[in-house]
Amino acid sequence: MANTIRASVVQAATAAYSLSETLDKLERLTRLAKERDGAQLAVFPEAFIGGYPKMSTFGMVVGDRHPDGRDEFVRYAKAAIEIPSPAIKRIEQISKETDVFLVVGVIERDKGTLYCTVVFVDPEKGYLAKHRKLVPTAMERTIWGQGDGTTLPVISKTFENPAGQGGVDAKLSATICWENYMPLLRTWYYSQGTQIYCAPTVDARPLWQSTMTHIALEGRCFVLSACQFAQEKDYPSDHAVANSEARDPNNVMIAGGSVIISPLGKVLAGPLLGEEGIITADLDMDDWYRGKFDLDTTGHYARNDVFRLSLVDPAVTSKAQ
Repeated sequence: MANTIRASVVQAATAAYSLSETLDKLERLTRLAKERDGAQLAVFPEAFIGGYPKMSTFGMVVGDRHPDGRDEFVRYAKAAIEIPSPAIKRIEQISKETDVFLVVGVIERDKGTLYCTVVFVDPEKGYLAKHRKLVPTAMERTIWGQGDGTTLPVISKTFENPAGQGGVDAKLSATICWENYMPLLRTWYYSQGTQIYCAPTVDARPLWQSTMTHIALEGRCFVLSACQFAQEKDYPSDHAVANSEARDPNNVMIAGGSVIISPLGKVLAGPLLGEEGIITADLDMDDWYRGKFDLDTTGHYARNDVFRLSLVDPAVTSKAQ
């Protein structure tokens, strides 16, 4: 246990598009992860701040947009946050007061465009970096912009050793929901030495577990997948639902499935289904080397004479930390 990090994955829903209530929830759950589980790192789901508009159409059909949909977008855009902003300051404060490194899914507002984003917040240094989802999936593309090569950070962090024997070094990255099905994006992060591969999502399908296990094995990294668990009561009362004739506050909108998996494919915690909650595990960082022993897909198990990974935007290299 001499090279171990205590990590939590939080499974929870946005508080009905209320920024203040969601930030309060972030603080409450971070404190719980710290005080109950001793967490040093906590990963929150995709769009935890700002909300994931499950079932919404925003009044759109091909060739037309309804005025009610424009009004719905106004509400959604106002629930998003800017970077920097008072909301980011609040997250920094939560991280500092709890001494927990935070990886949080947010909806970012940059002038008139929204992005599905993850922010990295350090207890000592505050906000470090962000990753914007490169390709929103399906109808998400009508409400979120595309990220680019300037927000693909791999963060170096030294955590305090719980055993009191020096620090524990780790490299962290974040890949959002179906970005995880982009082989070249995964390969980029592997090439930068990611060890704690965070995967905030709202994909609650059972198949998602297979995807996360595959990535852990392929990248020989810890995979921390944080999914929302949301019910109709977690959305505004007039929000779209699967069946408007059978509204029920307890109807499930997003079913969860948060999980922590080791570099050799062992499930360390979860999957958590059917409720909000926190799962926690000890990450033995030496397992990263144990996995790389026989598979390093961008190192000794690569064929650079046959295949080559390159980035269109050279600025990306300056963002890796």
